[in-house]
Amino acid sequence: MPDEAAGRDHRTLPRRRGAALNSAIFEAVWAEIAEHGYAAVTMDGVAGRARASKASLYRRWPGRAALVLEAAYDAMHGPESVPDTGSLREDALAVLRHAARQLNGPVGQALRGLLGETLQNPSVAAEVREYTRGNVGRVMHAIIEQAAARGECDPALVTDRKVEAGPALLRQRFIFSALPLDDDYLVQVVDEVMLPLLGVCPDVVAGDP
Repeated sequence: MPDEAAGRDHRTLPRRRGAALNSAIFEAVWAEIAEHGYAAVTMDGVAGRARASKASLYRRWPGRAALVLEAAYDAMHGPESVPDTGSLREDALAVLRHAARQLNGPVGQALRGLLGETLQNPSVAAEVREYTRGNVGRVMHAIIEQAAARGECDPALVTDRKVEAGPALLRQRFIFSALPLDDDYLVQVVDEVMLPLLGVCPDVVAGDP
């Protein structure tokens, strides 16, 4: 049981370090969220399920919010996984589709819990700000730079606000709307907002997803 494991002498637990330990901890986070919901997740419970010492968690993260946020980043696109399909439109859709899949699953459940907690607790809000990376924005910057290098868009038209437009619309729908993050919506965001802002006319072929 997780509670029993959490109380074990840390010297009897498996000796894992680095990526292997982090992977076990993140898997435990998602299992705890799936079983109990975000509000019931504790550092003790995650440590027990991951068969790790609680001290090893606190050496990495100051509390639940930072741990869950780090687990969410691990599940989503980071700057090291930038799509390169040869088309800005397809790259942008790949990024948004991946983000939507995560937001429609346990990652989204966790982020909603984090949002609620940050609104009620200033110290948690500060913790989340410290650990926020802005990965989706950085990936968007990278795919736009790739497109500019291919001559697909004019780099002079690129601004931070334009890069943020697509991810911002995704977040707005996710947080404030009961409507789904379905593929039709993602295509509309790319074709009606992101590409026109960058001076690109979407090359939509009949039957495209």
